[in-house]
Amino acid sequence: MTIHPSAEVHPSAVIEPGAQVGPGCRIGPFCVIGPEVVLGAGVEVKSHVVITGWTEIGDQTTIFPFAVLGEVPQDLKFKGEKTRLVIGARNRIREHVTMNPGTEGGGGVTRIGDDGLFMAGCHVAHDCQIGDRVILVNNVGLAGHCIIEEDVIVGGLCGVHQFVRIGRGAMIGALTMVTADVMPFGLVQGPRGTLDGLNLVGLKRRGVAKADIAELRELFSDLAGGSLRDTARRKLEEGGHGPLVSEVLGFILGPSDRSFLAPR
Repeated sequence: MTIHPSAEVHPSAVIEPGAQVGPGCRIGPFCVIGPEVVLGAGVEVKSHVVITGWTEIGDQTTIFPFAVLGEVPQDLKFKGEKTRLVIGARNRIREHVTMNPGTEGGGGVTRIGDDGLFMAGCHVAHDCQIGDRVILVNNVGLAGHCIIEEDVIVGGLCGVHQFVRIGRGAMIGALTMVTADVMPFGLVQGPRGTLDGLNLVGLKRRGVAKADIAELRELFSDLAGGSLRDTARRKLEEGGHGPLVSEVLGFILGPSDRSFLAPR
C-alpha cells in the first residue's frame, strides 16, 4: 500500500494493502479501496464509495457517494480473468454509478476518456470504450462492448444495446432505446431510436463553420431513402469532401457488429 503523504484519508475508510493513492487525494468516510486500485493526483472519493479490481483513475476525478467502480462484469461468460477498468482525468462520477472492467472476450479493458460527466445511476458495462467529454445523463445504461466517441450526450433513462457505436458529437434524446449504430453528429430520439437529423446545437456550440454544417446537411439528405453503406461508398469515391463529411463516411463504412440508424 502506497499513500502519498499529502493525501487525506478518513479514519473510517479502508485502504487495502497494495493500493496506490496519489498526491492530494481525498478519501472520505466509509470508502473501500481495493488492493489493485491506482488513484492519480487529486482524486476525490467523497464517501461510501467502493473501488475494486484492477482499476486506474486519472488525476482530478471526483467520485460521489455510493458509486461502485471495478466490480466484476455482469456477464455470465466472465470466469474471473484478469481485466481492467481505466478511467481518465477530470471525470465527475455521480451517485450510484457503476462501471465494470473488461472481459477476455472483449479485449480485457473498459476505458473511459477525460472530462466526462456520468450522472446519478448510470451503468457502464464491460469492454465499453468511451471518449473524452462524454455526458451520460441520469440512469443511462450502456451494455457491453459499446463504443461512445468524443462529445456525445446520451439523455436520461436511455438504453444502448451491446456492440452499438455512437459517433462523435451525436446526441441521444431522453427515454430512447438505441439498438443500431449512430453516425457522428446525428440526433436520435424516440422510444425506439430514429435518426431524425443532425445535432445542430452541438455543432454550433463547438464553432463548426456554416459551410461545414451545410455540407453535413446535404450528406444527411443524400443518405436518406437508400442503402446507407452503398451511398456512403459512392460518396467516398466521389471525393472532394470536407473533414466532417469524410469522418461520417468513414464511420459508416467502418467495422461494426450492428446495423445503422438511417436518416428518415
